[in-house]
Amino acid sequence: MTTSQQIRQPWMHDMRPILTAPAQLWAEADGTVDASAPHAGAANLAGYYVGDTRILSRIVADVNGEAPTPIAWNSAATGRSITSLVARNIDGPTVDPSVRVTETRELTPATLAERFEIASVLTEPVELDLAVTLRFDMATMQEIKGGTPSAAAASGQVVIAVPHDGKEPAAHVTYGSIAVDVTPDAANVASETDTPVPTITVDGLNCTFAWHLTVPARGSVSVGLTIAVDAKANAVTAAASSSPWADVTVHAADSRVADWANTSLRDLAGLRMAIPTLPDDEFLAAGAPWFFTLFGRDSLWAARFMLPLTTRTAMGTLRTLAHFQATESNPETNADPGKIMHELRAETLVQTGAFDDGMRLPPLYYGTIDATPLWIILLGEALRWGAPEDEVRALLPNLEAALAWLRDWGDCDGDGFLEYIDRTGHGLSNQGWKDSGDSVRWNDGRIADGPIALCEVQGYAYQAAMLGADVLDHFGRSGADEWRAWAAQLKTRFNERFWVDDGRGRYPAIALDRDKRPVDSLTSNIGHLLGTGILDEDGVTAVVKRLVGDDMLSGYGVRTMSTLAGGYWPESYHCGSVWAHDSAIVMNGLRAEGYKAEALQVAEGLVSAAAAFGFQIPELYSGDAGENGPAPYPAACHPQAWSAASSVSVLSLLLGLEPGAPADAATPADSPLAQGLRIERD
Repeated sequence: MTTSQQIRQPWMHDMRPILTAPAQLWAEADGTVDASAPHAGAANLAGYYVGDTRILSRIVADVNGEAPTPIAWNSAATGRSITSLVARNIDGPTVDPSVRVTETRELTPATLAERFEIASVLTEPVELDLAVTLRFDMATMQEIKGGTPSAAAASGQVVIAVPHDGKEPAAHVTYGSIAVDVTPDAANVASETDTPVPTITVDGLNCTFAWHLTVPARGSVSVGLTIAVDAKANAVTAAASSSPWADVTVHAADSRVADWANTSLRDLAGLRMAIPTLPDDEFLAAGAPWFFTLFGRDSLWAARFMLPLTTRTAMGTLRTLAHFQATESNPETNADPGKIMHELRAETLVQTGAFDDGMRLPPLYYGTIDATPLWIILLGEALRWGAPEDEVRALLPNLEAALAWLRDWGDCDGDGFLEYIDRTGHGLSNQGWKDSGDSVRWNDGRIADGPIALCEVQGYAYQAAMLGADVLDHFGRSGADEWRAWAAQLKTRFNERFWVDDGRGRYPAIALDRDKRPVDSLTSNIGHLLGTGILDEDGVTAVVKRLVGDDMLSGYGVRTMSTLAGGYWPESYHCGSVWAHDSAIVMNGLRAEGYKAEALQVAEGLVSAAAAFGFQIPELYSGDAGENGPAPYPAACHPQAWSAASSVSVLSLLLGLEPGAPADAATPADSPLAQGLRIERD
């Protein structure tokens, strides 16, 4: 691998994950796990991870010294995959493959079980040697993302010990606070005349387990390894309770709808996490592989999308984030009293390699402008969807602190709007959902200067104040009238300052810049305003008109930026791509404002996109239309919590589900997608 290749971010649009949080395993499309081979001209993501550490970068088997040829890979259940391989170096009487290897992988939150079944069609027993090599590189997620070598591998601190006392485990690996035990499974031999025991050799970071096996005539033999990981320093752990949608199956006349929903629910089950302090309070990790942890904004939106199925995830998310709610100001973490956090890691996140731009985020980081109002909104909506009142009541002090943050801390320059600025010089420069450095642009393509007041954040703040007031009233707490008055003033200011016109019609600017000028690019951000209440009737009409234009709708969802804008590019992370969750937010807003036909148009695009990606819809994809789209965004996470959860929002739209109303009283949408659609619980 050349130096230029080493500093490129890994791409994984054509790679296959299985996951059971906080564990994940990434393989090539054929099931191969070997990060020593470059992928797409750059570093290879392949490997077995627990938390933010890659435990294994290679899991390679060979039969009689030659790697069997993979011919198929499939994952039909959360955390489980099966790879079919053919041993081509064992000949039979015909050209047909005579010996097959079936590799089954099963993940739990702290173990990986690898099992190899070798089957033969030959009429005589076959003796062969099977070797499985594991490489323990212990690279960090940031090293892998940046394309840089593993510091752990180079340090000599990864220790592989092979006890010789015959006791389990057969191999013990340590690095820092991480301990790994590798135990061979008892062999399953058809004749049961012997029980093969592997020989074990260690070469640097490689540990090889070798069996001499006899495959019975027209029979099979299987052996395996269990890799158990103890990573005490992890910031997150597995959710202790079972998935609240484990018994849900979706059926529909249009198989695309059912396939997307069922695949998404399986993926979401694998993304369920908790923190060690609150193991019974689940939240959804933002996405695999890069964001496999608690993210305030992402976890809140994903839980909100899931409300038609369950309030349990919402309440677990709310309690977990309340646990970290800031109580004092800290410029280094960007915390202020009442603020909801952005990101949780076990260690300081330092950009490396391809991303070495000086960014350094503390393990608990509060650099987000929207998580706090979104927390308030989720609390209010969870109550509307039937969350237990005693659980909501317990969070009222956190609600009051979050509301106070809107007024006392969210406005950093006193202009009456919520805005953000990085106070450290090494944090996120943009702190809304479009958090890349170039996401807030003028229509001519120039990047706006901060402090930045995003349009959608003002909508979130308005809705949060109004819903927060409703919750306060519901529980007999004081202050509701003051928050409604605060919201009314924000609405007036917003409609006085944010509107622009490009000659094709009015629309809200994406933001106000540091000089309080409206940044005039047309973006999907305006769709987040729908349903918040911050727009008047004429404003809603104008926003809908601009969102449904061909420059914004790709046929696979809503583009993040208009094709007519100077900064547009279909493969741009935030300036022309399509994000499923973003489109779902717009879809829900259209529905809330009474524009059901337009909402269905967005839903149809999302279903088409899901089908194009094998129903595991990624974090984002290109803004191309027609036969060109949707092309992958090569570094996009998949599965991604809010992308997968957007399928539930589509189900809610199609079935006409409403908070507080029984499902059998709902009126399904007038759409072919709704034909035969039903949600069943076992």
